[in-house]
Amino acid sequence: MRVEKFFLFFGPKLVSRKRGETEYGIATIPAGGYVKISGMNPDDVLPEGEEHRGYYEMPVCKRIVVIGAGPAVNIFLAFAILFVLFLTSAQQGTQTVGEISPDTPAAAALQPGDRILAVDGRSYPGDDLGDRLESFKDQVASHECAGEQTKGCLAETPVILRIRRDGEVRTISVRPEYDPALQRTRIGFSYGSEPAEYGAGDSAKEAGDVMWNISTKTITVFANLLDAEKRKEVSGVVGTSEVAHQTIDKFGATEAFFLLAVVSLSLGLINLFPFLPLDGGHIFWSLVEKVRGKRVPFAVMERAGAIGFVLVIMLFFLGLSNDIGRLTGEGFNVR
Repeated sequence: MRVEKFFLFFGPKLVSRKRGETEYGIATIPAGGYVKISGMNPDDVLPEGEEHRGYYEMPVCKRIVVIGAGPAVNIFLAFAILFVLFLTSAQQGTQTVGEISPDTPAAAALQPGDRILAVDGRSYPGDDLGDRLESFKDQVASHECAGEQTKGCLAETPVILRIRRDGEVRTISVRPEYDPALQRTRIGFSYGSEPAEYGAGDSAKEAGDVMWNISTKTITVFANLLDAEKRKEVSGVVGTSEVAHQTIDKFGATEAFFLLAVVSLSLGLINLFPFLPLDGGHIFWSLVEKVRGKRVPFAVMERAGAIGFVLVIMLFFLGLSNDIGRLTGEGFNVR
């Protein structure tokens, strides 16, 4: 194939250099990349003698491999970042109280460093740490407000916490409050963390688990766009940029790289959706051509591409609308 441009990352060009027939460069937004292949547009005019190197002159399998390389790089980049983060900077939760949210029941009852031993007399000794903390959360959530669950309402019954503070075991009573964003009651604190040591195998497994969770959530959001609540979860370029800035300002390099991995993975997945002009659309029509045994007319692909373009634009404006709402409202909830 004849490649006209090969750029690492997206957005405005930072640097570029032309070697032979291809312009190589680096853009500003560190996620994914961009490749321009001659002949993908039926109006492209290739130099004389180069017509056989056009995109649609190539075998179907070669086209699929070339187009699929873009999303594959996004997905691999996400895995590589997560793998390195788990290998070098992994943290694991503890049963100690970390950050306490202001103006919550926890602010009046708990202190950073308190160790949660049991909730309502249940300590879940047979569970591993992650399952135990999840069980503590579920037990707190079982305490509900009387009547309708509204923002800030206090649970009808208190949660009984057994904690260790300064070496002394204490029992305290606290009524959790309802948080509509979480759709459950909460006390209002996050658990602390400590460094965790992962080998290469465990790091790969943890990276794979994170990617699976992100993938299922990404697909779930787009599969439920008719749901008003799910539509609110869509974010655009403005939101991604703002969250990146907040993440770097509030946290640091580790969290910023984690966000980069999430964005890269999401871009790779979305780019595989079977709509032109996305890469998944090109792969889809190549498979159709393979099944039919002959090329699909450009007119058919153009009509289908128009539908795909409208969907992409709708998602763009939906994300932009949500971003504007967050910027002028409650923000992006980067904690």
